[in-house]
Amino acid sequence: MKDINLKRDVLNLTVIVSALGYFVDIYDLVLFSIVRVASLRDLGVAESELLPVGVRLLNMQMTGMLVGGIIWGILGDKLGRVSVLFGSILMYSLANIANGMVTDVETYAWLRLIAGIGLAGELGAAITLVSESLPKESRGIGTSVVAGVGVSGALLAATVGKYFSWQTAYIIGGALGLTLLILRVKMLESGMFHQVKGDDGIRRGDVSMLFNNLERFGRYMDCILIGIPLWFVIGILVTFAPEICSALGATGPVSAGDGIFWAYAGLVVGDIGSGIVSQWLKSRKLTLWIFQITSAILIIIYLFSKNMPPSYYYLLCFLMGCSVGYWAIFVTVAAEQFGTNLRATVTTTVPNFVRGSVVIITTSFAFLKERVGIIQSALTVGMVCVVIGFFALRRIKESFGRDLNWVEH
Repeated sequence: MKDINLKRDVLNLTVIVSALGYFVDIYDLVLFSIVRVASLRDLGVAESELLPVGVRLLNMQMTGMLVGGIIWGILGDKLGRVSVLFGSILMYSLANIANGMVTDVETYAWLRLIAGIGLAGELGAAITLVSESLPKESRGIGTSVVAGVGVSGALLAATVGKYFSWQTAYIIGGALGLTLLILRVKMLESGMFHQVKGDDGIRRGDVSMLFNNLERFGRYMDCILIGIPLWFVIGILVTFAPEICSALGATGPVSAGDGIFWAYAGLVVGDIGSGIVSQWLKSRKLTLWIFQITSAILIIIYLFSKNMPPSYYYLLCFLMGCSVGYWAIFVTVAAEQFGTNLRATVTTTVPNFVRGSVVIITTSFAFLKERVGIIQSALTVGMVCVVIGFFALRRIKESFGRDLNWVEH
């Protein structure tokens, strides 16, 4: 740590602009969940239809992210990381400005799809570029700064959504993105990518390479599976905190909005903290073990905490957010596991496939809830997610300090 010059090795233009880009990305990503009810009411949706229509629009956004993850990942390896950063932010910024002007639900839905496609490219391209641009000794700190600053965009979205109309909130997000394009013009492409691009004999962004080799496919799946517990905590325990805490006998109502706010505040702390810890331990894998085990303990504490005040549950949301704040290290590990010719494809698709796993997790949770109750359902699904994460983490190789200047054949 003491040998790292923060200004030279970490806080350079690439890291700062990537962090601000991810900040805007997260702002736009969570904004729909925050303004869902107000926007649908203004568009004339009946109260009884707010949930199903909202789910449909959210599914459109998530579908866009799954599709966009593949598209931007391939383009990142074929055209370059900076090209993806420029194209993705332009797409979702314009889509979100258009979201602030919609007058019907159908247009709203298709714009969420387009925004989702755009949003899918930001994180993977940013982490790939930062990982390839920084010295290997400091890239964990750099990617943690990107994720930590980025996740705090959710806090801004919650604040803007509370004090401004939903139309204004969307337009603010779009305007922030377009402003960033000015800074993006000055960003330099990765030198590693330029080396690979100049060799016509190297296959770049070839998705089939992830499936035509069993060892490489296993690496890819492990990178996805270690992120599953993170999205269980956010997608189930925090999102459905009102219902879960009510079943636990909370002494007062627990707000989903406040739970999300405190969980994301914890994520900011965890993302920055995980980078510092991995740098101190000189191990990505040990850092992930510490955070995942802590998360498993907090999940059990949360689901066995009965008859507590709302403030106690908000504290647990914050602590659980800290414990799953290994998002930065998780995506960095994905970047470090693969060669330059597949790195953007992997680093962009992996986090989006993890996000997509929320559909399976929530479906399983809802299915079990009707049979064993909400607490037992959450505990069962949570422990399955934790075991899957542990299994995948046990298999991945340590990647701290690895030289990334190599290719997949």
